[in-house]
Amino acid sequence: MPGSIDLQRRSFLGAAALGLAAAPLAGFALAAPSASSPGPLPAKKNGGGGPTSFARMKRIRAGVLDVAYAEDGPANGKPVLLLHGWPYDIHAFVEVAPILAAAGYRVIVPYLRGYGDTRFVDAGTPRNGQQAALAADGLALLDALKIDRAIIAGFDWGARTADIMAALWPERCEALVSVSGYLIGSQALNRNPLPPKAEQQWWYQFYFATERGAAGYAKHTHDFARLIWETASPKWAFDDATFARSAAALDNPNHVAITLHNYRWRLGLAEGEAKYDALEEQLAGLPSIGVPAITLEGDANGAPHPDPAAYAKRFTGKYEHRLIAGGIGHNLPQEAPRAFAQAVIDVDRF
Repeated sequence: MPGSIDLQRRSFLGAAALGLAAAPLAGFALAAPSASSPGPLPAKKNGGGGPTSFARMKRIRAGVLDVAYAEDGPANGKPVLLLHGWPYDIHAFVEVAPILAAAGYRVIVPYLRGYGDTRFVDAGTPRNGQQAALAADGLALLDALKIDRAIIAGFDWGARTADIMAALWPERCEALVSVSGYLIGSQALNRNPLPPKAEQQWWYQFYFATERGAAGYAKHTHDFARLIWETASPKWAFDDATFARSAAALDNPNHVAITLHNYRWRLGLAEGEAKYDALEEQLAGLPSIGVPAITLEGDANGAPHPDPAAYAKRFTGKYEHRLIAGGIGHNLPQEAPRAFAQAVIDVDRF
């Protein structure tokens, strides 16, 4: 879930607590960035009336996955890879994609492993949710699509994946947009206990660590997801149809296993794959991100999230942070699609 409600956010919040770190939209005109520091667009809530489906759906073999993805915009446009989180899906970008397509970008929006119609090529592949595996999926997708460099943007699990791709493979990342900032973490850092009130906010991670939690999530996946949506975005008045479109992606046969592994791995309760050990060793050092970057935060994010000052130093290239006002919660691209799209366009102009 919310990468903000997960242990990667816990890494920064814990460090602070321990004293370790303080249809295209017709007629829509994108705001031109100022010469210095462009401010965020007025946030637009996703209350309905916008696009509810994508221009094109495609499939491609990419690494260990047969990836289902949406595509919009001209085939020769600058590529933008948009990455969703848990428990959301590609519809988080259903209004963002046509805005970027209208601006001339080639927009790629994949279902992550364990979501929608994305499937493993080999039934014997481990249902692994560790951070390095998801980042490797992103790199494999760029390779399969023969994309040398892309702007990479995301939120929650997708923001962490985007951060990792930018940190480890900067030659493949033109620029970065990341909701809630720097989300790279490590199992070692996640061992640090937090004060009781802070630990309470991670309740579902402890739930997932149990067999009761595994059975409960499998039985009540949609209800669980809706609870997370409501608590992470307390001011987002999404309707039943909006939720149902995304909840259908959670019916993927690998979803529960990957979700459980993701959170158990972060707590050190599940092993990762040895082939990712070298990558995880690099990530444990919290590598800096040198590509141009914009980080975003909603002013009503109900998921725990770090203060931007706690991660600003991790961005060593041209960098800007934007607070998006208007009751915007954790699913920022779906709640404020214009502000998210503007960040992608602006970071491209850095």
